[in-house]
Amino acid sequence: MDEVTSVAKLETGIPGFDLIAEGGIPKGRTTLVTGTAGSAKTVFAAQFLAEGIRRFNQAGVFVTFEETPDDIRKNMISFGWPIAMWESERKWAFVDASPQPGEEEVKAGTYDLGAFLARLEHAIRRVGAERLAMDSLSAIFQRFRETNLIRHELFRIASGLRQMGMTAVLTGERIAEYGEIARYGVEEFVSDNVIVLRHVLEDEKRRRTMEILKFRGTTHQKGEFPFTITPVGGIIGIPLSAIELKQRSSNVRITSGIGEIDEMCGGGFFRDSVLLVSGATGTGKTLMVTQFVAGGVSENERCLLFAFEESREQLFRNANGWGFDFAEMERDGRIKVVCEYPEVRTLEDHLIEMKRIIEEFEPTRVAVDSLSALERVSTLKSFREFVIGITSFMKHQEIAGLFTSTTPNLLGGSSVTEAHISTITDSIILLRYVETYGEIRRGVAILKMRGSRHDKVIREFTIDSNGMHVGRAFRDVVGILSGQTTALPTTDLERMNKMFAADEQL
Repeated sequence: MDEVTSVAKLETGIPGFDLIAEGGIPKGRTTLVTGTAGSAKTVFAAQFLAEGIRRFNQAGVFVTFEETPDDIRKNMISFGWPIAMWESERKWAFVDASPQPGEEEVKAGTYDLGAFLARLEHAIRRVGAERLAMDSLSAIFQRFRETNLIRHELFRIASGLRQMGMTAVLTGERIAEYGEIARYGVEEFVSDNVIVLRHVLEDEKRRRTMEILKFRGTTHQKGEFPFTITPVGGIIGIPLSAIELKQRSSNVRITSGIGEIDEMCGGGFFRDSVLLVSGATGTGKTLMVTQFVAGGVSENERCLLFAFEESREQLFRNANGWGFDFAEMERDGRIKVVCEYPEVRTLEDHLIEMKRIIEEFEPTRVAVDSLSALERVSTLKSFREFVIGITSFMKHQEIAGLFTSTTPNLLGGSSVTEAHISTITDSIILLRYVETYGEIRRGVAILKMRGSRHDKVIREFTIDSNGMHVGRAFRDVVGILSGQTTALPTTDLERMNKMFAADEQL
């Protein structure tokens, strides 16, 4: 039999991780989870046991060489894991090997882990454990200085666990996020498998990732994958590689809430499309969001708005100014408005929370105003992963999405946000300021629309108390999209009109 297919795997139950591990960690073997301080090693080890109890009714043993069992109970209760109750039910057992007050460092050549191994076997048999977590190997080396002896004893423990059929997670510390796998250079050789957790500081922003460095005798996904830690639930992996391009495509059209924009788009947006509205501050992006939401309500759809720049009071006041009563729509359960500053959580946490709200509210339309605000709290890689994650999720749910992006200068130009989302979205609408003869006007263009004809001209639009109104095309100005507007001389204008006279008839 092929060795790759002969190694059975045990689901950890940790959300997202088992997808990266292609089914879980190898069953009956030891896995080293290594990382720097604060990388969530202890959480991973405890969650491995907790999910085993919650999801698979598999008892576990937690060996602690650093913190006391009481510390572990207190620290993990915030994740909703009732360890004390599980202990009383004989589903969870502790083996306390943490330092005791007044305990001296063990001298070289005088330590034997045989007594510890006997305690471990007793705990495993007492609860009928199938899972084991040991936190951490580094603490053993700090207390017992003879490396060769400890390595020999750890091999002895690993061999004993394998004979008992235990699937074990052992944690170890490393000095740097990238470099040596573990602090003492021995830990990885004791284990069959190695998982690396990282908590990297980049551009003054923290980013958590997990990587399976090796699985002996079986396959796994390669590279680093983002993860986060939630107050209720613990570690949640976010494997973008699990996203499949299998969503259905709909030919059903929906209204943007603006009749003229629907005409420019060939009859409206597609039911499952994701759109980007890009423009400088004040060009009307939030107004388009408002009319997009109101248009959905007029069609008896449920609409969800995530706002990261304006408060509820501002949004509701502005909507009232354009003739839309968001307060009444919300009371009727037709819309839900969620307002938060981007800085209150990491981008991975925002993604998890947004997906949770979408699943609970079950909208048919989702608007995000704006992506540029979220860009502030992330690295470029995190931002692109967020965009891919939220857009693919909405497409699989067949939800129409509208995102806004703010250009870096008032007259237009591209932005970092556009560069990372333009290829992912189905349609792009550009809103621009246009300067002509000492007057500031506004223009709108449909830059892209997959699977549909759309208007190719740049049209002027105005904003009043009834919202956005799109008018005629600009014919006397060039350079609108680049932000370098120039008025055409009369002779050039006449020549251009003749060149595109045929287009006017289409």
